[in-house]
Amino acid sequence: MITINENYLKLQDSYLFSTIAKKVEKYTKENPNKKIIRLGIGDVTLPIAPVVGEAIKKAADEMLKKETFHGYGPEQGYDFLREKIVKYDYEKLGVTIQKDEIFVSDGAKCDTGNIGEIFGIDNTIAITDPVYPVYLDTNIMAGRTGNYNEINGKYENVVYIPTTKENNFIPELPTHKVDMIYLCFPNNPTGTVLTKTELAKWVKYAKKNKAIILFDGAYEAFIEEEGVPHSIYEIEGAKEVAIEFRSFSKTAGFTGVRCAYSVIPKELKAYTNDGKEVRLNYLWNRRQCTKFNGVPYITQKAAESIYSEEGQNQIRENIKYYKQNATIIRKTLEDAGYTIFGGKNAPYIWLQVPDGYTSWEFFDYLLETLNIVGTPGSGFGPSGEGYFRLTAFASRENTIEAMQRIKNIK
Repeated sequence: MITINENYLKLQDSYLFSTIAKKVEKYTKENPNKKIIRLGIGDVTLPIAPVVGEAIKKAADEMLKKETFHGYGPEQGYDFLREKIVKYDYEKLGVTIQKDEIFVSDGAKCDTGNIGEIFGIDNTIAITDPVYPVYLDTNIMAGRTGNYNEINGKYENVVYIPTTKENNFIPELPTHKVDMIYLCFPNNPTGTVLTKTELAKWVKYAKKNKAIILFDGAYEAFIEEEGVPHSIYEIEGAKEVAIEFRSFSKTAGFTGVRCAYSVIPKELKAYTNDGKEVRLNYLWNRRQCTKFNGVPYITQKAAESIYSEEGQNQIRENIKYYKQNATIIRKTLEDAGYTIFGGKNAPYIWLQVPDGYTSWEFFDYLLETLNIVGTPGSGFGPSGEGYFRLTAFASRENTIEAMQRIKNIK
């Protein structure tokens, strides 16, 4: 008799964004004449930068010629891209990273989900709450959690770290030992950030407890305030305790092109049950060589192009566009009397729902009354109840129209 991985049965019935999509699809079918403005899923709307398009065309032409055709590439990524990442993403920060500490992939979602394969099942995980669902769901699938508690909305054997307005969105250190710590800053979904001083506390905790920090820096390009680290490796000692995940999806509009990378320093170690040290760089390389064939040559040439002077200028313009959208959303909501957070160093605006609404009820209200789609905070964890996420990735026209609808209703 074939059996299943029963950990999958512990998952909630539907992935958050699938539930939203089904609700919106149903409403659209019932109201075909309504214009729905989507400020929910963090997908970009601007086309890729012209320099990226040219790089894709050139690489595609190379694939048509015997002399320049590329088949299987290195599972870790081509050197031409890894060297650019070292120079432009880390050297400018004063951070020394070696190219063989960089692993190019097809998405930070995949990397943050797959990284758990190299860690033992008995490790205790800690997640900020609210949190990007992939961190939690993939650990449920792996079997690191217990069952779901319907009363408090939490899984057993998971340390939830509330990150709300009550603590100024600064997660507090666990009161007891944990092994795997998921941090995402600038944060998805709250759009908030940590200072170097606050992040250094987590590095110190991880070193003291021989823990690993899984640091998602997918939105670092949106940081504008001083004192906010663009990489966890700006913190002394972080290379001994942290893996960093980066993505081109929002930075360069690659949600449909697919390219990201993870940084696993050689100083980073974990342990066997009998206490023997093992380099995680080696383990992840071994995993990738077995289970991943690498990112396509065409995609990696596209990613390389953003590091040219022209490419940097073009992607900065796209980021500026989305940041202006965030400003429009922030100002409109503030003027309308909402309490909001984020939106300054990140493309996400996190707002408190009005009194009398749950986060899903507010979702229904926006969809049915204003035809605006957002994301209910409870979908990101129990501490997300009472909040709601909007993204700045819509077109300027749709962003303005959505905010006008909100102004008219208040």
